[in-house]
Amino acid sequence: MTRGIGWYVHHQGAGHLQRARAVAAQLSCPCTIMGTLAGLGEAGPNVLDLPDDRPLDEGAAFAGFDGEAERPDAMHYAPLRHPGLRRRMAQIAEWVDRTDPALLVVDVSVEVALFARLLSVPTVVVRLAGERTDRPHLEAFRSASRLLAPFPAALEAPGVPDWVRAKTFYAGFLGLAPNGGSTEGRNIVVVFGRGGEGGDLAAIAAAARQVPDRQWHVLGPVSGQSDLPPNLRIHGWVSDVGAHLAEAALLVGGAGDGLVALAAAHGKRFVCLPELRAYGEQTEKAKALGRLGAAIVRPTWPAEHEWPALVAEGLALNATIIAGLYEPVALGRCAAFLDGLATQ
Repeated sequence: MTRGIGWYVHHQGAGHLQRARAVAAQLSCPCTIMGTLAGLGEAGPNVLDLPDDRPLDEGAAFAGFDGEAERPDAMHYAPLRHPGLRRRMAQIAEWVDRTDPALLVVDVSVEVALFARLLSVPTVVVRLAGERTDRPHLEAFRSASRLLAPFPAALEAPGVPDWVRAKTFYAGFLGLAPNGGSTEGRNIVVVFGRGGEGGDLAAIAAAARQVPDRQWHVLGPVSGQSDLPPNLRIHGWVSDVGAHLAEAALLVGGAGDGLVALAAAHGKRFVCLPELRAYGEQTEKAKALGRLGAAIVRPTWPAEHEWPALVAEGLALNATIIAGLYEPVALGRCAAFLDGLATQ
């Protein structure tokens, strides 16, 4: 029997799970997706739903760090007396002992990467964008057999050490290809992801009023109260962001992996408003897009009066630049890379 691959997914945002699903569908080796997956539609023999390890204090924000006064320098999150974390690691160890995996992909957790090394399992650690040169990240990178960057090499940050670059497989954007292609529409599509704070309805409505000749469609979480102008529609969560994006003239949103991949896959002009994330993940990626001329970048949601000029600037972008970052065979190439490591 072919030894399988495990794929650990972090629970912040939806991108980690979407990436795992997309690549797993292309793998030749059997793949088990593991993580805190309850309520995300994941079930079956190839899923390991792990206990939640987030802070026990109800309502506490999860920032990826624990509050321990004394924590090993090689770790970010190792809270003491946390039963969920204890059971989580025990289940991972039991799964490893029972299945003898060829490889574990870790997307992302320094602690799971180091734990897998102690379990004598080769790992591929997913290396996200941002300033990840702190000791815990570097120790996780050092422990891994290889690193996997879910973005093209053109978006690499300038301060990444040479040995980290040399160990990295640049997979490109690992999103599903557009169904039916894209058209040049007139809509402005605004997207807010699962991992952030969402949009402010009053600010969105004010922006739409400033550009009344365009229909605005907003996807994802939005909060607050406001009267809506006739050219603004709030959709909330949708199952297929790509279907809405396909007919857009301009995309507005953060710099999450999934959304940037969609922008590139559809070749859409992009106003990028990076959301605050640990290690400047979205900020650094947005800077790279700006350097390439692949997007118009602003650090925060623009003021009401800025929108007419900003939309005009976005519509003047050369869409072939961002489209050139998309590699249609990225998923298959990534799967072949992992299959090759698993069968060595």
